[in-house]
Amino acid sequence: MAPLALAQACTPTGPSWAEAASTWSSLAFVAAGAWVLVAGPRRREVVALGVLAALVGVGSLVQHGPAPSWNPVLHDPPLLGAYTLVAADAAADLAGRRARTWWWLVPTLAGVGLAAVSPTASIVAQGLASAVAVVLVAARAIARPAVRRRLATALVVLGVATLAGELSRTDRPWCAADWIDVGSAGHAVWHVAAAAAIVVVGPAVGRRDAPAAAP
Repeated sequence: MAPLALAQACTPTGPSWAEAASTWSSLAFVAAGAWVLVAGPRRREVVALGVLAALVGVGSLVQHGPAPSWNPVLHDPPLLGAYTLVAADAAADLAGRRARTWWWLVPTLAGVGLAAVSPTASIVAQGLASAVAVVLVAARAIARPAVRRRLATALVVLGVATLAGELSRTDRPWCAADWIDVGSAGHAVWHVAAAAAIVVVGPAVGRRDAPAAAP
């Protein structure tokens, strides 16, 4: 679950909406957030995930569109918050308790300052948070049969997004390919697939079920 929204994509860079595919595909996060808020369970964790997803979309739209110098402050914190929220919720479920709001909100707010001071450190923080989230979600899928299929599906979709994003980075195969214009679309694929993963995982956030029976 690497922070590929910040990876160097094989697209033109700069202001004036130079990254068209990445810019407009950012709206997939806004749509995913709206879907989670409207169709998801009325749990505070689900509402928080929906809001964070929409903010990720807005931040990504600004980053790939007008691309002001301050765009990491708008783009990075909600992405870090989404990773932290999912990780905290999985950890709480595995521990048999409810997640506390401050478990994910404090890192999210701290991410604002981190992105303002050091965008590179912000990327590292997102990478760490995403890795922890993947491990904890996988562990939760094993321990909770009721949400196993949903969580596993979300991880697979994110895996596809990660692969597409990595292959389309500078000097990677899709970027170097001259037989099809797929490199410029790789980052957009990441946006759409990651947004889909949010829609899939949304109903499981905040849900508490009995653990798998011992063999």
